[in-house]
Amino acid sequence: MSDKNVDKLASLFHDKAKFVHMSGTWKKDEELEIIKTGSIWYKKADVHDAVVEIVGDVAVVWSRITLTAVVRGNDAVTQFTVTEPYKKVGKEWKLLALTFSSVRDTHKIKH
Repeated sequence: MSDKNVDKLASLFHDKAKFVHMSGTWKKDEELEIIKTGSIWYKKADVHDAVVEIVGDVAVVWSRITLTAVVRGNDAVTQFTVTEPYKKVGKEWKLLALTFSSVRDTHKIKH
């Protein structure tokens, strides 16, 4: 995402994927357009903790991050817990959703 490589991301994102941000929720094509145009530029994510759980053909990744981004031309540094469910389709994992939840820096992910 930081490289704005929408071609690579398009193959990772499931066609029915949803994206939940502080300013709204949108679908795959809208997310790719946002990344491509730079209206949100995910410059850097510092990962403080991460947990992965796999149940059959579904994997869920929870990460606690500090995201450095440019949002509509303004710099933003925000603490988030990010939730990413993936579904195995054939031999590939496809992202079904990406949800950013704003949290305090003391937030802990249960392991």
